[in-house]
Amino acid sequence: MPEILVHIVEGRSVAARKALMKDITDAVVRNFYVPPERVVVQIVESPKHSKSRGGVPFDEL
Repeated sequence: MPEILVHIVEGRSVAARKALMKDITDAVVRNFYVPPERVVVQIVESPKHSKSRGGVPFDEL
């Protein structure tokens, strides 16, 4: 069973996250030849103050 974790910063809409999970599932089905019900996609959201780029928190960028 393929399991895909996606780490993102909070703020995306439910619709955007749902569309991403569907697109990822479709790609795994197409490339790994597994049925969609075997694919697990999990989105892990982080608050902007808990993630940084270049040492600067995302809420300060």
